[in-house]
Amino acid sequence: MKYPRTLFTTSTRDDRFIRATRARWWRGMKEQGHDVLYYETSRAGHGGAANNRQAAHMQALAFTFLWNQLR
Repeated sequence: MKYPRTLFTTSTRDDRFIRATRARWWRGMKEQGHDVLYYETSRAGHGGAANNRQAAHMQALAFTFLWNQLR
């Protein structure tokens, strides 16, 4: 099964989802030939943002990725 291009976003400070698992998912999809991107921030926790500015940055990444996929 071929997946569409996928964007993984995560944080090094996420205490509910260990880094090894995140990396294993991304690496597994890469090894299967899927087109995947990976963005990791060090300033956020499980929710993906430490403050409003970081939340806006993460949303901008997601919307930019989506926009580029729809063009």
